[in-house]
Amino acid sequence: MKVTEHIKEAGGKTLFSFEIIPPKKGNNIQELYNNIDPLMEFNPPFIDVTTSREEYVYIEKNGLLDRKITRMRPGTVGICAAIKHKYDVDTVPHVLCGGFTKEETEYLLVDCHYLGIENVMALRGDAMSHQKYFQASKGGHTYAVELVDQIQNLNRGKYLHDVIDANHKADFCIGVAGYPEKHLEAPSLQSDLKRLKEKVDAGADYVVTQMFFDNQKFFEFVEEAKKIGINVPIIPGIKPVAVKRHLQLLPQVFKIDLPQDLISAVEKCKDNKQVRQVGVEWCIQQSKELLAAGVPVLHYYSMGKSSNIHKIAKEIF
Repeated sequence: MKVTEHIKEAGGKTLFSFEIIPPKKGNNIQELYNNIDPLMEFNPPFIDVTTSREEYVYIEKNGLLDRKITRMRPGTVGICAAIKHKYDVDTVPHVLCGGFTKEETEYLLVDCHYLGIENVMALRGDAMSHQKYFQASKGGHTYAVELVDQIQNLNRGKYLHDVIDANHKADFCIGVAGYPEKHLEAPSLQSDLKRLKEKVDAGADYVVTQMFFDNQKFFEFVEEAKKIGINVPIIPGIKPVAVKRHLQLLPQVFKIDLPQDLISAVEKCKDNKQVRQVGVEWCIQQSKELLAAGVPVLHYYSMGKSSNIHKIAKEIF
């Protein structure tokens, strides 16, 4: 089923979902299953699986370092298919502009269609680690709205090359990202909302937000989105603080603000075990307020670890 169909079927009840990252090459998928297993208690209608950018690695060869480009966490579509088969749950592979040509994107989408995967998350993706700003791959898309366009064309039976006579169309439900505190490259929140409106107008069916720690910012974001005609479901993305380093890392990487009460609570912690508990308690209160506001889904960024997400979900669902 499509994410939007799950929301409609829920009849106003808030659903539980979460996001995982593929294991690194050489790791067993069983570790991923071990972290998914406890969360199935809360009946997630769908699970997101991220896609990672390519990156450079250095391999020693004849005493010199040879730079090679690789993907350390491949297998997004395969993992989606495996989870769908093992747990009988819908999966949402993340599809990126960065690192993919339009042809490679089409092949990926065709694979998803054959596997019965009905949902995709269309994202621009981040810049590579050596880049200051995002640069499109040769033959790839520059903006997420272009990716949404390509997916919608496939839904209409239109492939990249018109020589194909398509008699069976795809029917993807398309998710896109929203930023309650604006995208780090956007000049303003209103400008960022206009970009989001473009993605929805191009055919995006729902929005999942970047993490935030102040619910008021989410509520204001939803209100402003509605004012400019964004009427698709907006799903809050939530991540519990887990280590002290998050106080510096999260604002630096995602350009988000942390509430002073949360900062003070984390700073008082003697170790990361205490930080993890503070993160769980903060996230429980966040989730309760969002639940009371009637959000369609509470979507948790698990980063492949489930123990803290399980504690939170146990209190909410």
